[in-house]
Amino acid sequence: VGVNHLEAHLLAIHLEREVRFPYIALLASGGHTLLYCVKEIGDYLHLGGTRDDAAGEAYDKVAKMMGLGYPGGRVIDSLARNGDRMAIHFPRARFRKDSYAFSFSGIKTAVWHYLKSRGKEQWEGEIADIAASFQEAVVDMLVNPTIKAAIATGVSRIVLSGGVAANSRLREKITQRGDAEGLDVFFPAPKFCTDNGAMIALAGYHWLKRGRRDDFRLNADADLTL
Repeated sequence: VGVNHLEAHLLAIHLEREVRFPYIALLASGGHTLLYCVKEIGDYLHLGGTRDDAAGEAYDKVAKMMGLGYPGGRVIDSLARNGDRMAIHFPRARFRKDSYAFSFSGIKTAVWHYLKSRGKEQWEGEIADIAASFQEAVVDMLVNPTIKAAIATGVSRIVLSGGVAANSRLREKITQRGDAEGLDVFFPAPKFCTDNGAMIALAGYHWLKRGRRDDFRLNADADLTL
C-alpha cells in the first residue's frame, strides 16, 4: 500500500488518541509548513502554506549561522528556555486578513543582520536571548494563522504534526491561545512528530481497510501531493 508521508503526519495523532474529525492540522517540519482542514481520512482541504522557507528550515539555517550544528530545532528550543523571548523584536511576516500563508525567509534574514551588526564576541553572550526571540517570532507566525483558520472555519479542534510540533514553546503557546478561544489542541508525542514508521503504518492500515492495493511497480514520488 503506497502512503503519502504528508498524510501520515496529518493522521499521526491517532497513534495515541482518538481525535474526532474534522480538525485543523498544522504540519510544520524541515521541508513543509502547511495548514489543512482534515475532514476525514482521505479528505484534506488545503488552507495555506509557506511562501518560501519551511519553519524547520528556518531553525536549521539560524542554528547554522550561530554554529549550533544540525538539526537546529532541538538546540534552539533548549537554549531558548534560558533566554528572554522579548529581548529582541524580530519581524513577523504579515498577510491579508483572509490568508493562511506563512513566510520565514524574513526572520532568517533579520537574525543574520542582527548577528552581523553585533559581532561574534558580543552576540555569543546573548545567544540564549537570540534563540528565545527568534523562536517566539516563528511560533507567533505558526500559531496565528492556525488559530485564525479554526475560528473562521468553525472547527474547534487543532492538531499539530511534523518535526516542529515537538517544539516546547509552540506546544505551550498554541495551547494557551486555544484555551482562550475555546479550542481543543492536540499534539503527538515527540517521537511521533518527526518522520517515523508508525505513522506510515497507520496511514497504510486505513487505506488497506478501504481496499487500496498497490503492486511492486509502485515507486517513490517526491512531488506527491494530497
